[in-house]
Amino acid sequence: MDVARIEEGLWRWSTHYGEWGQDVGCLYVEAEDAVVLIDPLVPEEPGEEERFWSALDRDVGRADTPVHVLVTVFWHTRSAARMVERYGAKVHAMSGGRAAIARRAGDVHAYKSGTALPGGIVARPTARSSEVVFWLTAHRALATGDVILGTDRGGLRLCPVSWLPSGIDHERLRESLRPLLELPVERVLVSHGEPVLSGGHAALARLLG
Repeated sequence: MDVARIEEGLWRWSTHYGEWGQDVGCLYVEAEDAVVLIDPLVPEEPGEEERFWSALDRDVGRADTPVHVLVTVFWHTRSAARMVERYGAKVHAMSGGRAAIARRAGDVHAYKSGTALPGGIVARPTARSSEVVFWLTAHRALATGDVILGTDRGGLRLCPVSWLPSGIDHERLRESLRPLLELPVERVLVSHGEPVLSGGHAALARLLG
């Protein structure tokens, strides 16, 4: 497990996900009214789970605010149920993926794109009706699930066309994401690949054309 402090109140951890076969990124966001975990995954590596819970228990206890789990797309439910069990967390997911997540995490609070969520986070739509990108207003950061991926050279790329629903190609995906260029994006915190920690707007503009 690798843990990185992005700035005050914003941390990213990455850990191996056996179901996926690669490392994935997750976010911890601490706001005045909430602790928000985005697509969280408890580490599977031997010895890392205890380290993870110890740190998260400390931070949740210090914050002394409700814990919320935000899911970008329903198959990123990951360890949401464990956050519910440990902290009484509320799980939030897009209306279209609510049933699938509920089977794994219990009660789910459904939201639509454009909805303001705990921590001042806003769900922004994508061409995939079941997936959103989160705008972390206070941190000038985008949190992405599958539609935008990181590269090994600090850039961004779109997900493979094979990941998209029938009838949606890269141009339609780009079109759905171009409104993100209206935001003052400094960082793009991807779930897959390396995050963009500075110059996020320029990297996004290169991607979306």
